[in-house]
Amino acid sequence: MFNNSASGSENTYDAILVGAGIMSSTLAVLLHELEPDLRLLIVERLSSPGLESSSAKNNAGTGHAANCELNYTPIQANGAISTTKAFEINKSFEQSLEFWASLSEKGQLMPKTFLNKLPHISLVFGDNDISFLKKRFSEISSHAAFSQMDFTMDHAELKDWIPLVMDGREKSEKIAATRIKRGTDIDFGNLTRSYINMIEPKESIEINYSTNVENLQQDNEGDWYLSLNGTKNNRIVRSKFVFLGAGGGALSLLQKSGIPEGLSYGGFPVSGKWLICEEEKSTKIHNAKVYGNAAVGAPPMSVPHLDTRWINGERSLLFGPFAGFSSNFLKYGSKLDLFRSIKPTNFFPMIQAGLDNLDLGKYLFNQLIQTNEDRIETLKRFLPLVSPSDWKLSVAGQRVQIIKQTPQGGVLKMGTEVVTSSDGSLAALLGASPGASTAVTIMIEVLNRCWHEKMKSGQWQNRMLELFPSIGSDINSNQEVLSSIRQRNDFLLKLS
Repeated sequence: MFNNSASGSENTYDAILVGAGIMSSTLAVLLHELEPDLRLLIVERLSSPGLESSSAKNNAGTGHAANCELNYTPIQANGAISTTKAFEINKSFEQSLEFWASLSEKGQLMPKTFLNKLPHISLVFGDNDISFLKKRFSEISSHAAFSQMDFTMDHAELKDWIPLVMDGREKSEKIAATRIKRGTDIDFGNLTRSYINMIEPKESIEINYSTNVENLQQDNEGDWYLSLNGTKNNRIVRSKFVFLGAGGGALSLLQKSGIPEGLSYGGFPVSGKWLICEEEKSTKIHNAKVYGNAAVGAPPMSVPHLDTRWINGERSLLFGPFAGFSSNFLKYGSKLDLFRSIKPTNFFPMIQAGLDNLDLGKYLFNQLIQTNEDRIETLKRFLPLVSPSDWKLSVAGQRVQIIKQTPQGGVLKMGTEVVTSSDGSLAALLGASPGASTAVTIMIEVLNRCWHEKMKSGQWQNRMLELFPSIGSDINSNQEVLSSIRQRNDFLLKLS
């Protein structure tokens, strides 16, 4: 039997976390902080943590707080602007800051290794987009969470905000921007490694690198058994809780688990590319994350942005994203990933989602046939005086967009989604943006769903309050709590 070979305490754990990226490492730190004696096993297929989607060059590095991302405030059919997602993401990112601040206060995390303060700017061109930006500014800046937002159409002021972007631009050009100075750039790869370095020496923590999860199944008693294939040894391990935080690889493992909740999910992989500049003559001048608006008919993932980045402490500029296609579900995965994921239960939802998103297919095709000269032309919209030789193409990570069976049929979803078994013994994270920025909130959701009895205990509640002093309060409706927690976070994370 699959489970007999997992007998013995050395192969039994309180939780097994698959993947050593930002999601699993966040959950591991939370569990260890809440109950240090919990025996945790982290299984990573690569040789070290944070090498897939969490790696700095594989993502935008934006601390997504809806300060500048226009796709988080879409226009509804009646012409009104929807702000619900913006406030949710802003609140979630503040919770991430709160967690990092608490760990920093305890001396367990060094903010300067992964976190930099950086203005977040929305930039638009032409009457229609300027009208939208004005409306967005009027709507969200009236709330405390975005009260520090500025708006301008003045070229001289814009020259002060984004000098590199304004160089060579005609004074008659219609252009507008909003800015929040309290934005951030984050090296999620370094943050992941900081988490792992924090917990790896603990006796209750075990991390297996260069190890694949070949299969997993649940017995009649509710225990999960995972078959591991590693470079050092193969073994079967047991736990009452499993978290699948393996990025694009989570879908195939969810399917192998056989839980009914995962049967109707499919995925569509999209690869990313960036133009990167490391020339000091440019990197020293530009100091912001500047997000534009997606072209008419283009999907939200196509939003262009020009970002200052700190990667392993080195400053650079990044522009994109440009999309590509690979059937891999992971950057270091197999070309067969997509085809292996197609099952009788998700085949028709995937077909329907494809037919309903022909604009995405057209967008991807146009991206695939782009030359480097085409990409430079796109960059010129942001940098009229761009020097093409200063910019190099870099391949980013893989993103697997969720396709889900709903009462309305197969639906393509652009966000993240937590899938849990009915008994709470298994959880999987699917999807992409805003992802890493809201990892803390997502992992608290996993704890509430799967560890609900523990989360109601006095011990865990007290420890949660130590880590999240604002927990239980809605910072979107309580301005006093919002102000207090932001002051605390800024002080402890040196964002003041």
